[in-house]
Amino acid sequence: MEIEVSKLIATLINFLILFLILKHYLFKPVNNMIDKRQNEIIDKITKTDEDMKKAEALKSENEKILSGAKDEGKNIVEGYKVKAEQLSNDIVKGARDEADTIIKRAKTEAERQTEKAADEIKTQIVDLAVLMSAKALGETIDEDQHRRLIKDFIVKVGI
Repeated sequence: MEIEVSKLIATLINFLILFLILKHYLFKPVNNMIDKRQNEIIDKITKTDEDMKKAEALKSENEKILSGAKDEGKNIVEGYKVKAEQLSNDIVKGARDEADTIIKRAKTEAERQTEKAADEIKTQIVDLAVLMSAKALGETIDEDQHRRLIKDFIVKVGI
């Protein structure tokens, strides 16, 4: 096998021309496309890292806000509990005061009724005593004198 130099040079020139054509029309666009794609991937990774940092910051802020809201909710509930308890105590106190007032009125009314009944009994006893003494004596004594005598008797006896 003999090497022909002319064919070798022609093959090398053809290879060189093919290489330059491929380099210009194939390798440059492919390299440009690879570089572009690589830059897009790097940009996406960078953007993703930034988004992750923003998400972490938002998460931290949201946790603070949530914690604050929970504390505020607890404070509001505690405030309403205190108000409800105070209102309940006020209602119970008002009911007790009203009950005490009703009891005092009832006692006063009972005392008044008792005194009225005692006065009526005394009056009836005096009238009955006057009637009985008038029948027993068979004569009429002055009614005022009779009443005075009976009242003196009642005071001495203690009715």
